[in-house]
Amino acid sequence: MPGNKPVLAHRMAGIAPFHVMDILAKAREMDARGLDVVHMEVGEPDFSSPRPVIEAGIRSLQQGLTHYTPALGLPALRQAIADYYLSRFGVQVDASRIVVTPGASGALQLILGVLINPGEKVLMADPGYPCNRHMVRMFGGEAVSLGVKASQDFVLANDQVIRHWDRSTRALMVATPANPTGRLLSLQQLRFLYDAVRAPDGMLIVDEIYQGLVYDRPVETALKLGQDNLFVVNSFSKFFGMTGWRLGWIVAPEEYVPALDRLAQNIFLAAPTVAQHAALAAFQPATLSVLEERRKVFQERRDYLYDALVNLGFRIQGKPEGA
Repeated sequence: MPGNKPVLAHRMAGIAPFHVMDILAKAREMDARGLDVVHMEVGEPDFSSPRPVIEAGIRSLQQGLTHYTPALGLPALRQAIADYYLSRFGVQVDASRIVVTPGASGALQLILGVLINPGEKVLMADPGYPCNRHMVRMFGGEAVSLGVKASQDFVLANDQVIRHWDRSTRALMVATPANPTGRLLSLQQLRFLYDAVRAPDGMLIVDEIYQGLVYDRPVETALKLGQDNLFVVNSFSKFFGMTGWRLGWIVAPEEYVPALDRLAQNIFLAAPTVAQHAALAAFQPATLSVLEERRKVFQERRDYLYDALVNLGFRIQGKPEGA
């Protein structure tokens, strides 16, 4: 009956709203009323998707490419992602290890779905992306927050991981660049965490969705560490400017791909077809040139805002290195 209180699953008690989206909805209402709104609520580039990406999406619709793709993604896109890792990072990744997903959130759901048993723990840095702990809870796991402070440059230390790891711990989740601190993990820091996790046969999940938006040092990828006990998540949302297309990917250990495939088939069948065809244009030289110019604009904005805040008397623990 209308007005009755819904009877929700017990898991919903541990899943809070993502308040950023509530704020965004109100901001969009203000946009619709013609108000001039500066959006600082959601992690989204203010540029629209690059023109080649949009045109590729339009062409796919005009050509009638509107049917399901394989659950793991378009073979051509999986290969394009693999080629990107080789050309940009010098890392050889077999396309068979790449799983295309509906956004990075879809990627994390698949990873947690195949890894986490009820009651098992996932360690993660705090502050961090708030939805991560809710996704762990959705699968019956326990999200364990490890505080990172300004005194440690907001970087999770491997001894923190070792102290909090116990027999019920399954994985460690980190992000580089981190949300919301913008801190980068060096390859050496990632190696320390990777070794700490592998010793008890745990899993390292690395969120690299802001990877291309790095400003002061070369971009790295955790895939340089190896392929065992390691899941890397990325997305077309941030650097590639395709937030609304809802497209991400996983690079997984080979032996986990069949389980990821099986779960994807049952949860969402496949990532959006038009988005996958559009994303093929994201790796073209012309598109990458546009994206590099946009990265420079973000760096200029960061530098301007950092200097302005410091001049106003704010104490900031170093410039954000990415995101």
